[in-house]
Amino acid sequence: MLRGLGRRRLLLLFLDICFTELALLLAWQGRLRLPLGSSLDATQARVPLWLFLVVAIIWAGTFAVAVYRNGFINGSILDHLFRVLHAGFFSALLFAGVLYLTYRDLPRLLYVYFVLLNFLLLGTFHSVGLWALRRWRLWPRRGGRRVVVLGAGETGRMVAEKVQGYRWEGLELVSVLDDHPSLWGQQVAGVRVQGPLERVMEMAARGQVEEVVFALPMRAHKRLIDLALELQRYPVRVRVVPDYFDLAFVKTTVENFGGLPMIGLRDPAIDGFQRLVKRTFDLVVTVGALPFVLPIMGIIALAIKLDSPGPAIFKQERVGENGRIFTIYKFRTMVVDAEQRAHEVIEVTEDGKIIHKRKDDPRVTRLGRFLRRTSLDELPQLFNVLKGEMSLVGPRPELPWLVEHYEPWQRKRFAVPQGITGWWQVNGRSDRPMHLHTEDDLYYIQNYSFWLDLKILWMTFKKVLRREGAY
Repeated sequence: MLRGLGRRRLLLLFLDICFTELALLLAWQGRLRLPLGSSLDATQARVPLWLFLVVAIIWAGTFAVAVYRNGFINGSILDHLFRVLHAGFFSALLFAGVLYLTYRDLPRLLYVYFVLLNFLLLGTFHSVGLWALRRWRLWPRRGGRRVVVLGAGETGRMVAEKVQGYRWEGLELVSVLDDHPSLWGQQVAGVRVQGPLERVMEMAARGQVEEVVFALPMRAHKRLIDLALELQRYPVRVRVVPDYFDLAFVKTTVENFGGLPMIGLRDPAIDGFQRLVKRTFDLVVTVGALPFVLPIMGIIALAIKLDSPGPAIFKQERVGENGRIFTIYKFRTMVVDAEQRAHEVIEVTEDGKIIHKRKDDPRVTRLGRFLRRTSLDELPQLFNVLKGEMSLVGPRPELPWLVEHYEPWQRKRFAVPQGITGWWQVNGRSDRPMHLHTEDDLYYIQNYSFWLDLKILWMTFKKVLRREGAY
């Protein structure tokens, strides 16, 4: 289980176990000294030494598989912290099962102290430690893996930049090679393109490279096979980054299907457990907020009826997750014939992009401007969240006629539930038309975590209080 983790990761795993044992020791002492629960003497709150060994085994096994096995350095710090907390939660459940079967005399409050302290210590250690590693690149360079990237095109440049970004983990980009003479001498991720692909054979023979990454276009498939077969003569690791980025639906998976490697191009961007957490959070927050929000919504609806003729609630078709059409609810902020007057505000940029919102929109009512500036017009969308058509956080659901003008890569934004607020809103809101800044939504999808949702909600709260960017 621990093979292949590497010395550095084994060191971190050892520290995880040390912090976990410290948490158990502190919980033991805390149960004896804190004035909570019934008072116990030393024999009643005793923690046998063999339980410390059981804890070390459970936490070592779980963290080796869940945290370190499949790439300690991958993803954001929040993603890594989520994996740590998830592994800690699973370990705590296993430990509870062991206690139930073997040692039921352990005080329950002591167990609660232990779990909470373990989360606190490991969460702090990993968040601060990983930030420090990335901030100051504290991993020792000696003994790092020397990497050569074959291909200086778009895919090759992306790979080279990723390798350079992980130098602190021991990766060292020593060369980029390409068969096109026009690229020789150019800088890619701070490294010069040093010549044709054949040079990798010479570098491998001299022991100048440990890892070769193919990042060639699809048309170079035969070239890739020939070089990969030749490299088998040398002790180098060979990896392939397929040039399918224009086809990929945001996240990809590789699985074994009857001995054949199969790449999934349109797998769900949020897995089952993440989706369960996200949906549970949406329901808990929405149901908890409705008793306080409903009276406000009633007052707003009455004010809209008094301000201008027409219904209080505006209904409109929008494009949701996976392209499904649904009806979105908002408080009406425009005159009733606003859609028929859309031609008055639609503008087309020089490159053919459509802009359909502007600050001086003549269709917006007097009360509507206030509702938009305070984002109160979005409150009815809580019912969309209850129905499962939207989430609290996610890309904004787009108008179907605008989606018709999307480029293929922009449709990747529908890979997750659409939201009331999102990364686009907290980074500009209406000041930046969302259909012209789809890259914000793709950033959210590619870096999704529950902690990112919480961050976006907090940033949205601050934006709304300052009335920034909405109109």
